[in-house]
Amino acid sequence: MAFLLYLPQKMNLKELIRQLAHEVGFELVGFTHPSPPPHLETYLNWVAQGRHAGMAYLATSRAQELRADPARILPGVQSILVVGMRYFNPARHSTPPTPLHGKVAAYAWGKDYHEIILERLEQIAHRIKTLNGAPLTYRAYTDTGPILERDITMQAGLGWIGKNTCLISPRHGSYFLLGVLFVDLKIDPDPPFTTDQCGKCRRCIEACPTHCILPDRTIDSSRCISYLTIENKGSIPADLRPALGNQVFGCDICQQVCPWNLCFGKLDGSPHLAPHPEQPFPHLPTELLLTPQQFKEKYQATPLLRSKRRGFLRNLAVALGNTRDPQSIPALLTCLNHEEEPLVRAHVAWALGQIGTPLALKGLHEALQQERDPAVLDEIRAAIQSAQSG
Repeated sequence: MAFLLYLPQKMNLKELIRQLAHEVGFELVGFTHPSPPPHLETYLNWVAQGRHAGMAYLATSRAQELRADPARILPGVQSILVVGMRYFNPARHSTPPTPLHGKVAAYAWGKDYHEIILERLEQIAHRIKTLNGAPLTYRAYTDTGPILERDITMQAGLGWIGKNTCLISPRHGSYFLLGVLFVDLKIDPDPPFTTDQCGKCRRCIEACPTHCILPDRTIDSSRCISYLTIENKGSIPADLRPALGNQVFGCDICQQVCPWNLCFGKLDGSPHLAPHPEQPFPHLPTELLLTPQQFKEKYQATPLLRSKRRGFLRNLAVALGNTRDPQSIPALLTCLNHEEEPLVRAHVAWALGQIGTPLALKGLHEALQQERDPAVLDEIRAAIQSAQSG
């Protein structure tokens, strides 16, 4: 990794840090101070209305206190460095190879971004110590800390929060992963971004299959495909399953229709986030039969571990049900008869009901005689009824 090895006479510390951040892979770089976030009330109301769904960690009193005052994150903090790393535009791979391939959100096509971004923030912090010639107290986060990242990024002048709640850069769009570095060093802040450039556009709102985008620029997480396929640890509501289509981990739909991405979203992302082969579009029947060990080996050090195997296979089953492709019946029946996780078997039963062929119906009737889990039995009965009525 190349680093700055000298101090140009006409560059101050802020400019050097900005240049270093660009060098290590961040395209967006800004500075702000630890002031209360401008959309704190929106966040508090969102939590009060239960829009965080099953993400209880967002609603604790401690989480709310820290988000209300970023200065509490790090004693003595004086400045916040905000960075953004561009990931690959999903338009680069817009169509799955076959209907039996699922879709993974573009930010999750490669390595786990948490490790990549945090490592580079650590590099920046250590370099700041060298440049400044003094000790530095700091704390780095990317999508993990009790902070309102997009508010802080807006305060650092890097863009505005769009109607789909994504941070949108007027020069680059929204295909960015954000990181923040709290430091006990005084750095002049950049001017905040104060204009809303969404205008009257409603493309993201209208394109969302589950209608989860709310008028106050928040998300009803209980209906969001990203939440349902990643953070949700239980069953996906039956009425929402058809809307998931072939999305098996996250969702890019609201960003793909955004004019700012259509006009300014580059196809290539950071090489640090380069896609792994087949990860953008996993083959559904094959992935459904992954053993726990195979899943761990295949997806270690990638974002897909977040859903855990049981959640990922649940999502695969829903996607297979939405294809209604009889070619997937052998894999589904194997999973229904041999999978240990009741959550997976339940969604496999639903998928077979959606396909509804005589072979699928026969398999469901046979499973009904063997199954012992009450929730799975309910899904099998509902699937049989769906197949018979369809």
